[in-house]
Amino acid sequence: MEANTEITQKQTENVIGKENKIVTGVIWQQLLLFFFPILFGTFFQQLYNAADAVIVGRFVGKEALSAVGGGTGTLIQLLVGFFVGLSSGATVIISQYYGAKRAEMVGYAVHTSIAFSLVAGIGMMIVGVTVAPWALRAMSTPEDILGPSTTYIRIYFLGVIGNLIYNMGAGILRAVGDSKRPLYFLIASCLTNIVLDIAFVIGLHMGVAGAALATILSQALSAVLVLWVLMRTKDMHRLELRKIRFDGRMFHRIIRIGLPAGLQSVMYTSSNILIQSSVNALGTDTVAAWTAYSKIDSLFWMIVNAFGISITTFVGQNYGAGKMDRVHKGVRTCMGITAGATVLLSVILYNYASICYQLFTTDAQVVVIGEQILHFLVPTYFTYIAIEILSGTLRGIGDSWLPMIICCLGICVLRVVWILTAVPLKNDILTIVFSYPLTWTVTSIAFIVYYVFFSRLKIVGRKR
Repeated sequence: MEANTEITQKQTENVIGKENKIVTGVIWQQLLLFFFPILFGTFFQQLYNAADAVIVGRFVGKEALSAVGGGTGTLIQLLVGFFVGLSSGATVIISQYYGAKRAEMVGYAVHTSIAFSLVAGIGMMIVGVTVAPWALRAMSTPEDILGPSTTYIRIYFLGVIGNLIYNMGAGILRAVGDSKRPLYFLIASCLTNIVLDIAFVIGLHMGVAGAALATILSQALSAVLVLWVLMRTKDMHRLELRKIRFDGRMFHRIIRIGLPAGLQSVMYTSSNILIQSSVNALGTDTVAAWTAYSKIDSLFWMIVNAFGISITTFVGQNYGAGKMDRVHKGVRTCMGITAGATVLLSVILYNYASICYQLFTTDAQVVVIGEQILHFLVPTYFTYIAIEILSGTLRGIGDSWLPMIICCLGICVLRVVWILTAVPLKNDILTIVFSYPLTWTVTSIAFIVYYVFFSRLKIVGRKR
């Protein structure tokens, strides 16, 4: 006990002795310094599946392209997204305790988080491997891609624990202001993934099985690297293997904050499963076009999610340090920067739609359908900005339940209603995808009203 206390005191003294720029520096600079490593990191994370899609689409065929995206991607997002949402509770807790310089509480949160990743990974592996075939059939997956889709998703979930450990470890590093090393690890694992894709898919002709194997091996590498850094740090978030266990009170706090985000991710993905089922019913060409669009579309999500993570950490640390003025200024600054980046990306994607699609396939009909989807949705991206930035802000102070309810009603329920009522009247791809800007607009308005007039953050700001 005395040795542990001495370590904690030294860690606290080290942190007090160094300046935390997130709570003292120029706001827009700190947001961008935090944003860019997250953006590039997210880019390389997305490049995992994009590399799979490009290589199997170009060298195996459109059926293989549909198998590594489409329904498999949606099911993976359902389970992994739920965990990432839960893990955001750990990021918030650690950022607040780190901002308040409470070393002992940071230690409890770190070790509980890693223990949770291990247990969740085992459970997710079992569920993913056993439930995948039934789930793919329930989504009306075309028969010509059902077999390879099942192969891909089963192999992916056999190695999913590496994905979860990396995401949790990267969240811990970002919570304490380190967004660069998660980027370096993703670059290394992404390059590994591309090399293995070429070796397994093109060299050994393993098809979608080779793409899945390349993905899980490269994710395992990123997990090892992030654990190595956590174990070597001298700061208060140091990981010690012998201390990995559940702390009941800390786990309850993490789940209390993270569960709404996890449920929100599940509801998003559940509504997207319904959309994917509607897309599947339109045939393999449309499924392939939608799969390729999801890879192109990921450019927007990388940007907006990186800003969302940045504002969550920024708000969490400044809230923990009691600097409410910086919290409010940070939100306004982040909204403005995100809007500018969104407009720029929208213009680029809209004008170069054909080139983007030809990266994934040479099938003319798939390209035509894909351009139609992209030209319809890209101009509506700006309607989502308030959702991501304001929900990230509120999550940074631990206010996650009401934002989850807003998303549930405004996005998920409304999206399901649209698919069940409008699509049967006009069953085409544009009717299906209109559900996105419709629900984004309604939910953004609801978030703005809640943040301005009713949120706990606003009430706290007025009291101070």
